[in-house]
Amino acid sequence: MTFTETGLSGLLLIELEPVSDERGSFARTFDSAEWEARGMSACVVQCNLSRNHRKGTLRGMHYQAEHHGETKLVRCSRGAIFDVAVDLRPGSTTFRKWFGGELSEANGRMLHIPAGFAHGFLTLADESEVVYQMADAYVATSARGVRFDDPAFAIEWPAVPLVISDRDRTYPDFVS
Repeated sequence: MTFTETGLSGLLLIELEPVSDERGSFARTFDSAEWEARGMSACVVQCNLSRNHRKGTLRGMHYQAEHHGETKLVRCSRGAIFDVAVDLRPGSTTFRKWFGGELSEANGRMLHIPAGFAHGFLTLADESEVVYQMADAYVATSARGVRFDDPAFAIEWPAVPLVISDRDRTYPDFVS
């Protein structure tokens, strides 16, 4: 695996290094020793799968309130998504900055998202599936969100969302 800094502290783009032969390919998607060597949590307490039927589906921007923050490793196992993380850590030098990139079945990229970031994605293909490995357990009472089109972040989505939940569409403006 290769780890690339995104410009937002702790947010890493991870690319697989597949070994191919006549059978197909093989690649590691997680290695606790590599994670720990980079100061990242190697603990996985929960795994989640998001299935999305239509291209243009937007999920997010979700996060957990302090003391219940979630560290995530996100990959698209089928189809393609534009994945976005926004730094909501008040003391961070990149507070309110965002990073977005394509994760797809074809490119095998993953995004390591530290606690304190809001996360969301827009599907770029029908029948896209997103897999999350979580270092922290979900706590429903700490679930929060910010609006995908909040001017405080000015996220540049590659397309207008066609499918979005009422909750995700109606979060109030972000106040820091």
